Amino acid sequence: MNILERPSSNGHTSGRVETILLNPKRWSKYPWRAIAAAVLIIAIIATGVLVFRARSAGKAAFITTPVVLQDLVQTVSATGTVNPQNTIDVGTQVSGTISELDVDYNSKVKKGQVLARLDPTELQQALDSAKAGLAQAQAQAAAAETTAAGAAIGIDTANASAQAAAATARAAQETAQSSQQAIASAETTVTKDQSALQVAQLTVSRDHTLLSSGYIAQAQADNDQSSLVAAQTALQAAQSAVGQARSQAAASVAQAQASAAQTTSQADAAQAARISAQGGSDAAAASSAAIGIQEANVQQAETNLAHSVITSPVDGTVIARDVSVGTTVAASLQTPTLFAIAQNLAKMEVDLAVGEPDIGSVRAHDTVNFNVLAYPNRTFTGLVSQVRKNPTTISNVVTYTTVVLVGNNDQALLPGMTANATINVQKAPDALVVPLAALSYTPSFSGTYQHGAGAKHAATGVTAGAASNGAAPWGATIGSASSAIVPGAQSRVFVERNGKLVRVPVSVTLVSGTQAAVATAGDATLVAGDQVVTGDGAAAPARAQHTQAAANPLTGGAGGAGAMRGLH
Repeated sequence: MNILERPSSNGHTSGRVETILLNPKRWSKYPWRAIAAAVLIIAIIATGVLVFRARSAGKAAFITTPVVLQDLVQTVSATGTVNPQNTIDVGTQVSGTISELDVDYNSKVKKGQVLARLDPTELQQALDSAKAGLAQAQAQAAAAETTAAGAAIGIDTANASAQAAAATARAAQETAQSSQQAIASAETTVTKDQSALQVAQLTVSRDHTLLSSGYIAQAQADNDQSSLVAAQTALQAAQSAVGQARSQAAASVAQAQASAAQTTSQADAAQAARISAQGGSDAAAASSAAIGIQEANVQQAETNLAHSVITSPVDGTVIARDVSVGTTVAASLQTPTLFAIAQNLAKMEVDLAVGEPDIGSVRAHDTVNFNVLAYPNRTFTGLVSQVRKNPTTISNVVTYTTVVLVGNNDQALLPGMTANATINVQKAPDALVVPLAALSYTPSFSGTYQHGAGAKHAATGVTAGAASNGAAPWGATIGSASSAIVPGAQSRVFVERNGKLVRVPVSVTLVSGTQAAVATAGDATLVAGDQVVTGDGAAAPARAQHTQAAANPLTGGAGGAGAMRGLH
């Protein structure tokens, strides 16, 4: 039907208007009537639309959510890896080739149990070489000790010879003195010559013993024998005549000089013997030190040979084996790892990577719930044990490792599993919980609301943020850009009661996800089951009403022509 054939608001068409509109022959006769009829029809339609929307605006359709009394938990999400609480890497301190493997993956082991063996051939050869070196050092030490003992004997012999030479020199001196005194007293000379004879006899007797042992030279023995003969001659000369005493005195003086020279020679020989003995002692000390070095080498070789047998340091389960028979391992600057042993798979830990924005909320003993891909319908629970302060930075994202301890008695959790965890960092028990949308909601339609105890306030024709003073008539909202919904913030919610809004001041105690725990302030009341408003259906109609009123062709608005075009 053409727009000019639109029925009236009562559903019937005026007969005269219809006649004029449907009879083109009469347009030329009554053109003003046709125009007036068209304008009238458009005005009636526009008025009907405005009335309908005005009535709709007076009955706002609220979007509500009931207040719930429940526990609200604030959580932090993180991912990590499941690991044994204590894993021991077993390596080797010596190099060699794996000749035997006694365990494999998943093997249960006890402390001291043999895990693997290295080929001991080279280590055994090193031990044999060290033992041979020790034996050689011990033999050299024994020879040095023998030499030192002989040097000590040489010192004693030299000292004895020096003492004998000194005695001979003293005897010769005494003989000379006796010869000088023989001129005065023959008897005194005889007596002294007898004494000298006795000394000479003892010297000759001692020289025979020393000469047979090789301690003195033949010349020394001959000299001592000459001393004996001289003593006898002196005695005879003293007995014969005083005149011969002078010649005997001269001989005695000569003999004393020879004895002095001999004494000096024997002293030099004794000093040489002492030097030789000192050298022997030094050689013996060096040999003893060499023995200590070789003994240490033997002990090291024995230790290396013992390390060729790899044993378990703890009771546990083998979770990794990095070598096979025939593998060559080189223990140089870093000990190679052969096995990884989990000490107790019934106690696991989850190493979570918690982001920098969330780490400030995580504390020790926080409860952690997590899932693993292997058991998507099972939730595991643990406790935060440690928040490590060492950061990890990957692609400018900073995370901190958080260690979570969890029991694993059924051993369902395996090392290396990926855990998707939520850390319960804060809890509000038995709290009034509302959606965040209720805290940021501001009515955007014309109407009346109740404030606090029931005082009515009009908000006719005003939308949020459109008041003449630049502020919403409902008051500031924490959902604005100038504030945030955080614990401790003061806000308000709107509760629908009997078709009207009641503004209830609240304070935020905890925020978690899209919900917040609140507490009422002052005389305001909020109970479980109250319907808090999170939105309404009046905002769009109100804006449409305002737009169409401005475009009403009957009011002469600037948008009349456009509105008229929209009706066609």
